[in-house]
Amino acid sequence: MNKPNSLKRVAMATMIGTAIEYFDNYIYTMAAVLVFNHQFFHAADPLSGQIAALSTLALTFIARPLGAVLFGHFGDRLGRKNTFVMSLLVMGISTVVIGLLPTYDSIGIWATILLCLCRIGQGIGLGGEWGGAALVAIENAPEGKRGWYGTFPQLGAPLGLLLANGVFLLITALFGQAAMTDWAWRIPFLSSFVLVAVGLYVRLKLTEAPIFIAALKKPKPKTLPMMEVIVTHFKPFFLGMLICMAGYVLFYIMIAFSQIYAKSAPTVSEAGYAMGLGFSPQIFTALLMCSAISLAITIAISGKYIDIVGRRIWLIWTTVGVALFGLVLPYFLENGTTLSLFWFLIIGMGLIGMGYGPLASFLPELFPTHARYSGASLTYNIAGLFGASVAAIIALPLNANYGLKGVGIYLTLNAVLSLIGLWFITETRDRQLL
Repeated sequence: MNKPNSLKRVAMATMIGTAIEYFDNYIYTMAAVLVFNHQFFHAADPLSGQIAALSTLALTFIARPLGAVLFGHFGDRLGRKNTFVMSLLVMGISTVVIGLLPTYDSIGIWATILLCLCRIGQGIGLGGEWGGAALVAIENAPEGKRGWYGTFPQLGAPLGLLLANGVFLLITALFGQAAMTDWAWRIPFLSSFVLVAVGLYVRLKLTEAPIFIAALKKPKPKTLPMMEVIVTHFKPFFLGMLICMAGYVLFYIMIAFSQIYAKSAPTVSEAGYAMGLGFSPQIFTALLMCSAISLAITIAISGKYIDIVGRRIWLIWTTVGVALFGLVLPYFLENGTTLSLFWFLIIGMGLIGMGYGPLASFLPELFPTHARYSGASLTYNIAGLFGASVAAIIALPLNANYGLKGVGIYLTLNAVLSLIGLWFITETRDRQLL
């Protein structure tokens, strides 16, 4: 008989994968903003170079649904543990290889192609990562604690952000900005090997949850898990995607668009709107590290209270907060002071945590055990394709042509979409998983 997984083992195994995900995503976002527009893309003007580099962020989100289908199928049919391990390996290897790639000056367009292939590999691994982490967390949770256990993988997000920012600050301090742009950008990608090794060590010690073992003994549906999600459970699948939109768009406005806007020179677009604040990368990185603490605190708070008040009502009020934040976004960034940027990041990341914390329990609870891995993964990752992958790409020209008000309205409209999803979804707190 399998020995039950301890709280510590579940927390470590689920948190480490999300930490790697956000570490990888953030070091890539920083590299795309600061380095890759020079090292892998040759554009006529800086804005075009930034948009080209940021477009490779979208590749990961395009590949994620493929990973969700692949890993979701095996996770629902063969088991969570081994699938969980494989997704980490695919994600980790793709990240390390980015740190070894030759640049455009060395092999021309092939450098860009290889970078894109690595991003696709990351996306396939990530497509199975979050769903597996969420399921391992909540399927091992005691009665009445699913919301709290569901925050374990979510707490990996601020951990990954802190590690990524810390590594960039350390490398810049040791080698300088010129070295960072030239070669030192490779170090964070190569160092992710350490996190992957730790993650594999912890995950290989996991055992399957009793809920999943019991589900395996039941007759398996003849339809593929992916088809069952889309056909039989289309309503929770579609509404779940809408619910994720506000958080995805807000997150990439916070870590991608605001980073570009804060670090860019204080120039004016052809339409007459400010294009930057002129902050140093070190100051913005330090402020973002502070905001990662805000993210962690609000994730933990959400996990405590969603087991009491429910997931739906918590997310409704959080999403209302995101909608209002979009309307006041210009007033934070137009001010241009360090203090206003600090509060912009603290409040924005706090709202992300309040909305992100419940998702690891809420989305899996929408689906039955035999299709839960596929359902949660597809919902989360297809929402990312429509929300996160294009957020920064849309925000940059919106700001250039309509100013920060355009960016804020874009965020608010996505929050309205999430509120529509929450209005029609049912509460899942007391739902039986098996």
